[in-house]
Amino acid sequence: MVFSLSEEERYLFNLIGSVAESLGYPAYLVGGYVRDRLLARPCKDIDVVCVGSGIRLAEEVAAQLHPIPRVAVFKRFGTAMLRYKTWEVEFVGARKESYRQDSRKPSVEEGSLEDDLHRRDFTINAMAISLNEKDFGSLLDPFNGLKDLEDRIIRTPLEPGKTFSDDPLRMLRGIRFATQLNFSIEELTYAAMSQHHKRLQIISKERISIELNKIILASQPSIGFKMLFETGLLGQFFPEMVQLHGVETMNGRSHKDNFFHTLQVLDNLSRYSDKLWLRWAAILHDIAKPATKRFDAEAGWTFHGHDAVGANMVPKIFRRLKLPLDHQMKYVQKLVALHLRPISLTKENITDSAVRRLLFDAGEDLDDLMQLCRADITSKNREKVKRYLENYELVMERLKAIEEEDHIRNWQPPVSGELIMETFGIPPSKEVGMIKNAIKDAILDGDIPNTFDAAFHFMLEKGAMIGLSSKNSH
Repeated sequence: MVFSLSEEERYLFNLIGSVAESLGYPAYLVGGYVRDRLLARPCKDIDVVCVGSGIRLAEEVAAQLHPIPRVAVFKRFGTAMLRYKTWEVEFVGARKESYRQDSRKPSVEEGSLEDDLHRRDFTINAMAISLNEKDFGSLLDPFNGLKDLEDRIIRTPLEPGKTFSDDPLRMLRGIRFATQLNFSIEELTYAAMSQHHKRLQIISKERISIELNKIILASQPSIGFKMLFETGLLGQFFPEMVQLHGVETMNGRSHKDNFFHTLQVLDNLSRYSDKLWLRWAAILHDIAKPATKRFDAEAGWTFHGHDAVGANMVPKIFRRLKLPLDHQMKYVQKLVALHLRPISLTKENITDSAVRRLLFDAGEDLDDLMQLCRADITSKNREKVKRYLENYELVMERLKAIEEEDHIRNWQPPVSGELIMETFGIPPSKEVGMIKNAIKDAILDGDIPNTFDAAFHFMLEKGAMIGLSSKNSH
């Protein structure tokens, strides 16, 4: 074996090999498991290819494990999957593929191990390890994938233009692997991505987003985004981000390149957080700058309202990319809308009311918002960055002090709509909303303390002002 095995792995692989031998199905480990183990990376997915029926091999192997695991069968794809210890083991019969011009879904027929390795996307994924008794543990490497692993190179096993034209998703996968592994993409392979980027149109947005999210979750996601941009792939599914690129100069005054600024913010944030949707907020925080860009003779370039306009753009982008439209989208939208608020608190004469309102509006997402705002401090001027970071710390101290005093974060009004209706004997109505909002504003503005008694008495006063009389006394 070209790498060491744990006891559980050795037991499983010997069992698969002996069952395969009894069925007359030569069996091999292939794909990502082989690649990751050779790189000494953890891997919980094991792919087994056999020259025969992968489904039958999976069922026979499962019958000899204790306890017997459930076998999930996918007849349409000729695959079967079972769980053993901490691994997911997928079995498939060796196959060869042919593609039509208008689809990435191939015509599949039975084939040899060589056929199966030929259809793989990259040389580093086109290696196999024998599980057969006669040569157990030997590496089959027809495309020198081991050397490419050692040289840290992504390369297609066959002519790259054909590889990407057949299945354009492989272009995104190649960039994803390069980003995750910090590999470079071989020159001809990279050039073919630029030549065939429009073929990505035949790929579903769901598949694109799966690969994109893996790039976003890498330790330095900007690596992948720069390659997506340079090859033209990014513009095929995320034109708004491409539009951030570029610098315009007028009267000798330029704005920064908001594409590269966004990537720097994303990388900054990624050093502190691996939350996918927080990283999405970093990607989208300035997405409306092209739409709001104006030149003012005195102020220079402005992007007024890009926070609000950007928040309004989030649902459309999420919908097109088939990203979740429930709480994840609303969370990203909220952070985009609020991302300018914390830094505004560094200005002189900011009231406690403004701080309370940020605590109220950010709620449970305040810590994530502050992480985003810290990551947004980018400049080549070190003194400027130092000054902004000092201001950021002052804002954090002020938020903490007011929160400890007023308990506004994740705050619920002390007086409920039900109590307002009961007190004044009124049904659900606009008056109930008016009183609730008045109580909220009075507490956030510091006019009354954040207590039940103060809010109740304020409610009685407000009700009397709009002609309501109390039916119950407190």
